[in-house]
Amino acid sequence: MIEAGARAPDFTLPDQDGQLVSLAGFRGRPVLLVFYPADFSPVCTDQLSVYQESLAEFEGRGVQLLAISVDSAFCHKAFRGHLSLTMPLLADFHPKGEVARAYGLWSEEYGVAGRALVLIDPDGVVEWAHRSPALEYPGTDLIFEKLARLKPGGR
Repeated sequence: MIEAGARAPDFTLPDQDGQLVSLAGFRGRPVLLVFYPADFSPVCTDQLSVYQESLAEFEGRGVQLLAISVDSAFCHKAFRGHLSLTMPLLADFHPKGEVARAYGLWSEEYGVAGRALVLIDPDGVVEWAHRSPALEYPGTDLIFEKLARLKPGGR
């Protein structure tokens, strides 16, 4: 798994609407990458629902959430609509798991990304990374604690 202090690998992925989203487009503000295994799975559904409830607080702190799984943009669109999510869902679909691999989160055994959070500072450097067991997700208290330590303007 990628470690704090590393330069975050850039990527460009389609969102739920097929629009291309690049990590580089968010330079100057912190980004929280939310890697999750699969749309419509019970734990992922709970996780993204909880993060959606706190989305205004993330946005108030200037943090952009980007949720990433290996599902297709079409699946993301259905999942987003089903849960009334407003955060972007990015499709690491083809080549499958390429971004998850770049961040050291790919599970060859299951063919999905591991459940993880990667906080990237405004300069594009990994500030914090956390991998969770497959059936657990990190709560927002842990995330907000880490965000409070983020240095203004990056490192």
